[in-house]
Amino acid sequence: MQRIYLDNNSTTALDPRVFKAMLADFQGIPLNPSSVHWFGQQAKNYLSKARETVAAFFHVKPEEVLFTSSGTEGINTFLRGLGNKGHLITTTIEHSAVYKTAQYLEESGMEVTYLPVGSWGAPLPEHIRAAIRPDTKAIALSASNSETGVKLDLETIATIAKESQIPLLIDAVSWIGKEPFPNHPGITAIALSGHKFHAPKGIGALIVRSSFRLSPLCTGGMQELQRRAGTENLAGILGLAESLKILSQEQTAITQHMSDLRKHLEYGLQRELPDLCIHGEGPRIANTVCFGFPGVDGEALFMQLDMAGIAVSHGSACTSGALEPSRVLIKMGVPTKLVKSSLRFSVGRLNTREEIDQVIEKTALIVKKLSSL
Repeated sequence: MQRIYLDNNSTTALDPRVFKAMLADFQGIPLNPSSVHWFGQQAKNYLSKARETVAAFFHVKPEEVLFTSSGTEGINTFLRGLGNKGHLITTTIEHSAVYKTAQYLEESGMEVTYLPVGSWGAPLPEHIRAAIRPDTKAIALSASNSETGVKLDLETIATIAKESQIPLLIDAVSWIGKEPFPNHPGITAIALSGHKFHAPKGIGALIVRSSFRLSPLCTGGMQELQRRAGTENLAGILGLAESLKILSQEQTAITQHMSDLRKHLEYGLQRELPDLCIHGEGPRIANTVCFGFPGVDGEALFMQLDMAGIAVSHGSACTSGALEPSRVLIKMGVPTKLVKSSLRFSVGRLNTREEIDQVIEKTALIVKKLSSL
């Protein structure tokens, strides 16, 4: 059976070109960038060049690149470093890395404003401006929602943050690799995760302006300019840098390809299933769509699609293992019954139009069958 993978917001396949770049750390030579001998200097050279590549991608200085294990670690480093006093602005639909960390800070004494998003699927700039207080220490938002794909009005919100002189953390985990990222001067920090754009798992980065005093989450050694202790994951860093290098050269074509596939999927299923709904009224990232299938049990549909060789998701990969209804859709005001009938389809750059044609055909047949039961 041919299997079709449409869960690219969960993880992506490792690009062979990325794996080739990682081989420099797999060739049997012991490479620790913290060592001062010849071997250590070779490792340090690899690390420095990778940092320069990542910095060039985001148009920042190399010293503004902090390598982490994941987007989650980067988000925690930034947010927990704020302390437990003052005020934080975020939303009710953030990824758990932001949402649960905000709850932790709230329990520790910080005041948190969780902005509503409604059916639009993203916070509105005017709501953010109205929520700012004299003691607001930061704003933490996702560039695009990982479940619905709805995008933030990044430019306007970054301008508000800059004018208000409030640090703005952007969770860009579900954005990088799908569309060009507009690194606005008002953005203080950007969290990303390599495995979302064909780099390996276990590597991420936090891009943070040098004007922001970052408190290390991991203390110990002097690595990463004393901002993250622990020997660097050199192979992962090389892979992350190579993947961003590929994106810098191919992003326009990649975005167009994924956008075409997503729209073809939407039009095809809407043609076959007139009652189908798409969650989120705001503009969406190129590859993501969250469908609601009225009258169909989402668990049953998910399992039937998997048996038919089609991999999709109930929501974000960090929460889809739980059978609880999607917090994101509930906070958007979607009725619980429809929430339980919803699935996320996230296409990737390796998918083909022929695969999408098969997905349309098989999904329509399964939904019609389940609806008749």
